[in-house]
Amino acid sequence: MILLLVAEIAMAEPPVSFQSMARMPVKEITVFKDGHAFVMHRGVMATDQAGSVVLDHLPAPVIGTFWPFSADEAVKLSAVTAGRRKVVAEQTALTLRELIEANVGVSAIITEVAAGDTQPSYEAVIASVPSRDGEELEALSPPYTGEMLPEKGDVVLLETEAGVKVVAFDRIQDIEFTQEFNLDVAQEQFRNLLTLKLDWGAAGPGRHADVGLLYLQRGIRWIPGYKVEIDGKGTALVRLQATLINELADLEDVTAHLVIGVPTFAFKDTLDPMALQQTMATLSPYFEQDAQTAYGFSNAIMTQQIASAGHLRGNQPAPEPALDLGPEVGEAGKNEDLFIFAVKHLTMKKGERMVLTIGEFTMKYEDVYTLDIPFAPPMELWRTIGGNQQAELARLFNTPTVMHKIRLFNTGEYPLTTAPALILRDDRVLAQGLMRYAAPGVDTDLTVTSAVDIRVKKSDSEISRTPNAARWQDDQYGRIDLAGTITLTSFRDDEVTVEVTRDVLGNVESVGKGGAIEMVNVLEDPSFGASSGVYPSWWGYFQWPWWWHHFNGVGRITWTATLKPHKPVELAYRWNYYWR
Repeated sequence: MILLLVAEIAMAEPPVSFQSMARMPVKEITVFKDGHAFVMHRGVMATDQAGSVVLDHLPAPVIGTFWPFSADEAVKLSAVTAGRRKVVAEQTALTLRELIEANVGVSAIITEVAAGDTQPSYEAVIASVPSRDGEELEALSPPYTGEMLPEKGDVVLLETEAGVKVVAFDRIQDIEFTQEFNLDVAQEQFRNLLTLKLDWGAAGPGRHADVGLLYLQRGIRWIPGYKVEIDGKGTALVRLQATLINELADLEDVTAHLVIGVPTFAFKDTLDPMALQQTMATLSPYFEQDAQTAYGFSNAIMTQQIASAGHLRGNQPAPEPALDLGPEVGEAGKNEDLFIFAVKHLTMKKGERMVLTIGEFTMKYEDVYTLDIPFAPPMELWRTIGGNQQAELARLFNTPTVMHKIRLFNTGEYPLTTAPALILRDDRVLAQGLMRYAAPGVDTDLTVTSAVDIRVKKSDSEISRTPNAARWQDDQYGRIDLAGTITLTSFRDDEVTVEVTRDVLGNVESVGKGGAIEMVNVLEDPSFGASSGVYPSWWGYFQWPWWWHHFNGVGRITWTATLKPHKPVELAYRWNYYWR
């Protein structure tokens, strides 16, 4: 009997008053570009009778990042409990039943539904509304069923002159109060609560405690954007602004740290058990990582993973669609060092978007012209693909274009991060490009437009075929020799310099006009193809022969050509490849 009594007392934890629950304010956040934020809540919070702080906000942190604390050295945080608790909340009565429940002990005139030709109406005192409370239901339930909400009956007890009358709620048509009555009714409900249990020592529980929470969670993101104003004389004014997307919590007078670069969050897809939920919260498409539109700028943020994260995820249910934190912005996060911009006194509600000016910098720049000609697949492979793909490749390789870029020299103390960049001159928009990461002291190129006044002509031709030029593993291989020329003609009035890059599949033999040759190990170095540093889009069209890389590599030829007005410059080169 004693053990049973103890168990019942332990289970019958009294409901928490809604008014006694605290909501700890956010004081500081560190926001990453991928949508994660390191959040710090802190405040002097009211305590309950046991000296604990009860919070009605449960975060959804990444596992291993939830760190509560007590800021008072004299008060020790002994434990933090997340669980479903009963909460008593005062609500405005909206129905006849709720009005009756809110006014037990009050006199009123009751009118019942008409029965035949009579419609009884009488004065009565609302005695009670019978119900089975949670403790009664829990005692009748199997062990460890958990807390239960009261089960309300369908009748009300009315005290009349003749005695206590039991009336079903659906028999009461209306009620007229003859004295002051209540409009608020107390309702019990379940709520996920966070309880910070404090050890007050010999002094005993205090009425308030200085406590806080630290955790990492997705829900706030910043998207950088640049406006680059050039003067045509080598000076650029670069302005950085941040678009903040908040789907996490209300922020009031918060210090925000906006981070360039993304650290490794090994378990970013694994929810901490303290969240009391199995899947991540559903946010808007701006937070989606795997949606096609999310990678509109070919971003690869947060690719860092470690294999050991998989065993923690186990067989969890598939997560719901992720938060809407905006489109990804190209190739950031891979090589960017961490750098922080601080924003003071930030106030914004959950669901709001905000644009902030972060800073402006003056930089030197120069106009540069570049021509990148990627390699084409060998003719022997063309017959293995369809007509549409052949037409696509023909358009790709037959339209080489010189691009006008500005080369920004980052001589300041702040890095340039990967972000959209709007380019203006004399308050007129020239283009929008993609700013790429550049640490202080490093330059970066920003594409302006096609240089239509520089004409490009490329010509490749086969010189010879040598059968049985090589033998390997009892197989004979022929050698195909080719020659190519790139002719550049400028129709500008001034002299320009063009940086030319030509990639070829095979082995470069010779190059003219001061060109430089580089052979790339394609098995280890993916920085071949067009100088953008990615594999060609058509690379997967073909099934490359197993012997191909034994004989053939990728050659890269670079020139720096000076073009005088209307005087063609010809760049020649020769290469070969082997085929069986």
